[in-house]
Amino acid sequence: MRFGPLDRSEQYGACDDEMVKKIPMRQCTGCREMKEKRSLIRVVRSPEGDITLDSRGKSPGRGAYLCPDPVCLAKARKSRALERALDTAIPPEIYEALAARLQEGGVGDG
Repeated sequence: MRFGPLDRSEQYGACDDEMVKKIPMRQCTGCREMKEKRSLIRVVRSPEGDITLDSRGKSPGRGAYLCPDPVCLAKARKSRALERALDTAIPPEIYEALAARLQEGGVGDG
């Protein structure tokens, strides 16, 4: 595991001659690894305090990310990492929805 800023080749591509778009990275709350944002599932606490799954990654509120891997979900649930990241209790329905999303194939539009 690597800490600290990425060097330019990891953020923008191997060559400075071509402009490559920066890929947003987020940390999984289960395994604590940095991964591409769009490959993770976002759990969001809305300004009203509601906890939902955000399939588009654009819902307003505080977000926490999770790998589409049942092992990461189990680690996050056991360590209460999602609850700490969102600073609120996570209802069992959210964990059930996450488990269902993982069985369906992980990240998606639904």
